[in-house]
Amino acid sequence: MGAADETRDGVSLTNLDQPLFDGAGATKRDLVDYLDAVRDRILPGLRDRPLSVVRVRPGQDPFMQKNLPKYTPDWVRRTSVWAEASHRSISYALCDDRRTLLWFANQRAVEYHPTLGRAGHPEHPTQLVLDLDPPPGDSFGAAVAVALLVREALTEAGLAGAVKTSGAKGLHVIVPVADGTTAEDAAAATRALAARTERLDPALATTAFIVEDRGGRVFVDSTRAYGATVVAAYSPRIRPGTPVSYPVDWADLGAVRPADFTVRTVPALVAGRDPWVRALPEPQRLPADLVAEGRTIPVARVQAMHEGKRRAKARREAG
Repeated sequence: MGAADETRDGVSLTNLDQPLFDGAGATKRDLVDYLDAVRDRILPGLRDRPLSVVRVRPGQDPFMQKNLPKYTPDWVRRTSVWAEASHRSISYALCDDRRTLLWFANQRAVEYHPTLGRAGHPEHPTQLVLDLDPPPGDSFGAAVAVALLVREALTEAGLAGAVKTSGAKGLHVIVPVADGTTAEDAAAATRALAARTERLDPALATTAFIVEDRGGRVFVDSTRAYGATVVAAYSPRIRPGTPVSYPVDWADLGAVRPADFTVRTVPALVAGRDPWVRALPEPQRLPADLVAEGRTIPVARVQAMHEGKRRAKARREAG
């Protein structure tokens, strides 16, 4: 091996001193060292869940990888999932251990996006996700304000959630749900919670899927359901400075910025503790009235598709 190479847990690690990506402020070695340092924190959120990763090769744009490449070692656990859109079976990795995590790091996999349900049980998600996407600009404070509205909506519904930075510009509110919760009920409850959040302050929060309809408000995205993924707690992101999706106590939301949590700062923050485990409430049963309300709300993505077609037709007729 060259001077920059080493082996950990039987995994050969190469080209460790290469820059990770433009603007990362980190090398491939920094990525490997970070994931190795936080493995006991990140692996529980990945274990037994079909995994998509975002990789970045030198001189190329980042890309999402779902299907494992043919050169994947035999010892990497995997599961097959039928993809209706492409009419084929996708071989997803199950990142259950240090060796697999190191192998992904050596493949320059920076972001880790597990599914909401476990392998073999996509119809039973273990959590709801409300993704809070603020408008362009320095608007993290607006995302914080809407996260507190989400918490209010949860409390009124008799539920509790935990919050983490997305690692980009927004926040994720995660609500663990009881075993046996169906994907349909989870999706409906998520739509209802988003709608209730919007009603609490429609000048600040919106469920409008079409960007031009948001009017500078924070988008409460309720579309992460069924086979969707969400970036894992402690996953790095391909953003300037290589930030990390990091758990934040509700009381501390107003005092942090996404840039506070990076591959360089997080290992010290989680030494001897796991803020995400501490923050997550126990799985909860969804209230029947919440699910019933959600079933009356159209799926935002589908509604936006139909509205887009209607607007396009109107423009053609007007022209």
